[in-house]
Amino acid sequence: MKLFISIMATALFFVTTAIAGTINVTNNSSNPDVHKLWKERIIPMFEKENPGIKVKMTIYDHEAYKTAIRNFLQAEPPDVVNWFSGNRMKFFVDQGLFEDVSDVWNKHDLHAKLSSARSTVTLDGKQWGVPTTYYQWGFYYRKDIFAKYGLGEPRSMGDLMHISETLKKNGITPFTIGTKYLWTAAGWFDFLNLRVNGYDFHMALMDGNISYEDKRLDKVFDIWGDLARKGYYIKNHASYSWQEGQAPMINGDAAMYLMGNFVVPDLVKAGLDGKIGYFQFPVIDGSVRTYEDAPTDSMHIPSRAKNKTDAKKFLAFFARADIQGIIAAQAGMLPANNQSPTPTDEFLKIGFKVLSESAGLAQFYDRDTTPEMAKEGMKGFQEFMVKPDREKQIRKRIEKVRKRIFKK
Repeated sequence: MKLFISIMATALFFVTTAIAGTINVTNNSSNPDVHKLWKERIIPMFEKENPGIKVKMTIYDHEAYKTAIRNFLQAEPPDVVNWFSGNRMKFFVDQGLFEDVSDVWNKHDLHAKLSSARSTVTLDGKQWGVPTTYYQWGFYYRKDIFAKYGLGEPRSMGDLMHISETLKKNGITPFTIGTKYLWTAAGWFDFLNLRVNGYDFHMALMDGNISYEDKRLDKVFDIWGDLARKGYYIKNHASYSWQEGQAPMINGDAAMYLMGNFVVPDLVKAGLDGKIGYFQFPVIDGSVRTYEDAPTDSMHIPSRAKNKTDAKKFLAFFARADIQGIIAAQAGMLPANNQSPTPTDEFLKIGFKVLSESAGLAQFYDRDTTPEMAKEGMKGFQEFMVKPDREKQIRKRIEKVRKRIFKK
């Protein structure tokens, strides 16, 4: 009898072990409210719907994560990681570090529900992740400061230069920015190049097929250099993170910030509710169609994950319209699922319209090109914003890196 009980207990142990599981997931959002949302609402919802599965979330610093993920994907990866779509995802797919999750897409009819962002996680006809949120970039500005000096939203680059000149004369720095982590400078390059040369040229440059010394980029750097030489950017921006770059705008020392929509919650918390407006990066060449940057975040399963079965359930959960709607609203972004609730936030409504009417969407400089090229390119962009007179040397150095990386 004792032997029977022992055998049954052992069998029950293995059955329980097989049913119960733990999913290790990463979170690299810089928004503490998003962390709280995951812990107090999202994860409990998943665990309630999936008895026996526990979710263990590890929070990383947003910038440190970009390095950490390269290390842990090779060694002991979690079961689900959040990352970026496009070329940043492709980098890990090419190394065999991300799992093909096409079966999740087919099983849950995600091809229709996530149609707008499907291409961002698709390679060779397969899906390597689930897009969760994306968002518009553009200029967020102090409406009260604009009103004080009789300024309206610009429709052209000439208008933006006039606004900048007026603000500068009145002791207001036109643009705040923090380029300590480089990628914010890339936003300026993206939009200037997209407005001057268009999407096809921009993506060919991202793919390494065009020289950084190409004469078609001269106008991009001419305009950008003019902004820097006239002192239209805040001083010492290379010492500030993008969060620290908010302070001059909050204090009223600067009037505009070219940034993603995720900046809005911080500005509202700082007391600028009702004082913030938004406008798209203005037209430079009327013959060039309007394209926008719309970085897409996504979730992936590492190829070396230990619990892929439950990880796929977690991905399917995050692909749902209700879940994406909840997360996007908290993060100040747009859900990738086209069946999610319509945004109620004024800036998300604007963003939805802007991205829907765009001629096409780019991801972002450090997502559209390879990581190594992005790193060197952005170093050059940051230096150029501080020392625009070094344009030739900077472009020559970036071009040297392009040739080495792409061998073209």
